[in-house]
Amino acid sequence: MAGSRRQGRCDLRRECPLIFVTVGYQMSFDRLVMAVDEWAGRNSELEFFAQIGPTDSRPAHMPFTEFMDPEEFRDRIQSASLVISHAGMGSILTAMEFQTPILIMPRLGDLHETRNDHQVATVQKMVGRHGIMTAMDPSELFTILDGGGFSERPEEISSAANPELLEYLRGFIRGD
Repeated sequence: MAGSRRQGRCDLRRECPLIFVTVGYQMSFDRLVMAVDEWAGRNSELEFFAQIGPTDSRPAHMPFTEFMDPEEFRDRIQSASLVISHAGMGSILTAMEFQTPILIMPRLGDLHETRNDHQVATVQKMVGRHGIMTAMDPSELFTILDGGGFSERPEEISSAANPELLEYLRGFIRGD
């Protein structure tokens, strides 16, 4: 269960030993991975690890894997001081569960990184939430990362659904 394992602000150059980059499992997101890799090259004193999905692109400045099992994914987010991710709800919710700050950048439909702009809509809904930072492109990503400090941790959420919600859904499925 997540707890209040860390409090306050995160200064990447002093307090944050691991930055975990993830793009999900369905497709690559080279624009995000290569932008973070470029930034990692300028900040070699920091530790990075990336889950890059199915791609021929290879980061030069951070260790990576294409895929990882769900348990390792959760462990990486829990042990990270910052998660940099596509705007996928699985990554966002897991970061919230462990109260790990997350910086999200959406895949764009116009660039054929996804089928449509649903991740843009996700980013727009996340703007202003504590511990969830948003960037629309690599330039904004660099600006946020270069700032070095982040807002408080995300609001903690449970990894399990509310029992009342589950009962409602069971009734709906049964036709009650």
